[in-house]
Amino acid sequence: MSTPYPFTALVGQSDLRLALLLNAVSPAVGGVLVRGEKGTAKSTAVRALSTLLPQVDVVPGCRFSCAPTAPDPVCPDGPHEPGPAAARPARMVELPVGASEDRLVGALDIERALSEGVKAFEPGLLADAHRGILYVDEVNLLHDHLIDLLLDAAAMGASYVEREGVSVRHAARFLLVGTMNPEEGELRPQLLDRFGLTVEVAASREPLQRVEVVRRRLAYEDDPAGFAGRWSGDEDEVRSRVVAARALLPQVRLGDTSLLQIAATCAGFEVDGMRADIVMARTATALAAWAGRTEVRKEDVRQAALLALPHRRRRNPFDAPGLDEEKLDRILDGFPDDEPDPEPEPEQEGPGEGPTDDGPDDGGPDGEGPDGEGGVPPQGSGPDAPGAEPEAPTGPEQQPEAQPSAQEKTEAAGPAEQAPVRAAEPFRTKMLSVPGLGEGASGRRSRARTAHGRTTGAQRPRGQLTKLHLSATVHAAAPHQKARGRTGRGLVVRKDDLRQATREGREGNLVLFLVDASGSMAARQRMSAVKGAVLSLLLDAYQRRDKVGLITFRGASADLALPPTSSVDAAAARLENLPTGGRTPLGAGLLKAHEVLRIERLRDPSRRPLLVVVTDGRATSAGSVGGDPRALSARSARLLAAGGVASVVVDCESGPVRLGLAGVLAADLGGLAVTLDGLRADSLAGLVKNVRTPSPTLRRAA
Repeated sequence: MSTPYPFTALVGQSDLRLALLLNAVSPAVGGVLVRGEKGTAKSTAVRALSTLLPQVDVVPGCRFSCAPTAPDPVCPDGPHEPGPAAARPARMVELPVGASEDRLVGALDIERALSEGVKAFEPGLLADAHRGILYVDEVNLLHDHLIDLLLDAAAMGASYVEREGVSVRHAARFLLVGTMNPEEGELRPQLLDRFGLTVEVAASREPLQRVEVVRRRLAYEDDPAGFAGRWSGDEDEVRSRVVAARALLPQVRLGDTSLLQIAATCAGFEVDGMRADIVMARTATALAAWAGRTEVRKEDVRQAALLALPHRRRRNPFDAPGLDEEKLDRILDGFPDDEPDPEPEPEQEGPGEGPTDDGPDDGGPDGEGPDGEGGVPPQGSGPDAPGAEPEAPTGPEQQPEAQPSAQEKTEAAGPAEQAPVRAAEPFRTKMLSVPGLGEGASGRRSRARTAHGRTTGAQRPRGQLTKLHLSATVHAAAPHQKARGRTGRGLVVRKDDLRQATREGREGNLVLFLVDASGSMAARQRMSAVKGAVLSLLLDAYQRRDKVGLITFRGASADLALPPTSSVDAAAARLENLPTGGRTPLGAGLLKAHEVLRIERLRDPSRRPLLVVVTDGRATSAGSVGGDPRALSARSARLLAAGGVASVVVDCESGPVRLGLAGVLAADLGGLAVTLDGLRADSLAGLVKNVRTPSPTLRRAA
């Protein structure tokens, strides 16, 4: 087993360390979601936490980690007789993004079922994580069916398995820790709410702190055991402090004033449900215990709000999580100052456990260790060393992008360019799906053969068997038992008898937006409506777990504003800053879409594309290709149709006189034309179930 990086050797990231330690003190807080850019020690910190957790007592031989003092009465390995307990370290179980359902919840032991004729349950990762940590790296990329299982287990504290004639229930109470990079897509709100706390992390912009990070990492890689040994004293100190805080936790008093502060804060930020109030109460109590106090103070409530509310407040899907600290202070200032503690605070033995807010200096070799403070640590995830410069705003979505100058914009788009306008209010769109049956990544848009979903039949496996259809396998083997000389209870099964289950679910698609930003679209009210429609389609793609890309065309060329990505909010940000003006190179835009889709098909051949063209259909420029603009756009559209690209044209033409050019474009693409008003799900046109595929005639014409 490799030596983990010491928790106390982490540089900076005080909020991340505090959130993890609070969960170690009080697992009832409900876990941590760590959001941040890549390379910010998210996974390192989580893996290091497991070494600080106290050992757990378990029933010897129990695969489900039952506690000897209170064993699970329905444990599959029970009933347990009284006897000596076995102590072991708390486990940290990692759930891979590509894990199967059987690996997560467990399944029937097929080998024993077929060979011995008995039903035997093989536990999964939820059983392994009971009374420990369940860690999901890149949790935002986890398949929906696994998220549903996690939600059930987190809500009930137990895992229920009902499949293949097996009915099993076992306890599954664990500390759920997830890490994610928001640039790769957001989490479903249901799963987001299951994390007790959330922390935003970013790499320090302070050169001295970055140097210290590199120095420690290199020292660890050169000699992991020696490096860990130099930090063992600090690790023992924090471990002792966690144990002391756990022992003090039942004595912490959460007064009526603190409860009112918590309730007023949750109401003021309009969070949904009551889970936020409960999590804040548990977090504030854990903060007081961590500081060695028996009374919750206002600063505990404030810190609890900063950790528990950012991901729960009401916001649009494309808004970054966060909390208005000025508003938080106004809410808390409406309450009287904390009452003095009714009794003296208990004396804390050992280093780093003093009851005062000014804890001892960090005791690490380089002056950096656990926070070491006795009270509430500094706010934010920046450097906490004295004299350190404040960090840049956290989160990739807050980092300003280099914008071209006004002169550069004018040269690129011509003098007719207009400033960006705000998008109209988004609305719920009709369902647009790619026809046929795909085999892409799990999602919620188009029908597909998937590894998870409803079982539609069985077939002989092509290649490696991944999902056994038990009844079909038994039916295939049953007629041959006499010829194979069966004598016992087990079934004589050969490789030719195995059957693969075929399942049908939904897949996510690549939705490529091709947006007309030319002068014909530049009327402010019109472009606002266009942006609102595209934003609505982006919201729909976000909910259906699609990848998205954004191409804009105006002037003399088309630009890939956003390469295909799972970060839908990045597309929304690009759309918000979209300028308009110039001529209309529709053909260049279609050719650019063809090139992008060709490259993406090589990268991810199983993900089917859906092209959404937002335009009035006019073509007034052939760009660098030259020739007749209309003829070029028609040829480009037929080229896409020949490739079998499903498409829809959102007709932005308005006014009493309409040319119908968007309809002509849709016909060339072999797709569907829909007006801006007809795109609404509540319009009289009804529900659009499928975008048409290009017809064979169009393919031959191309």
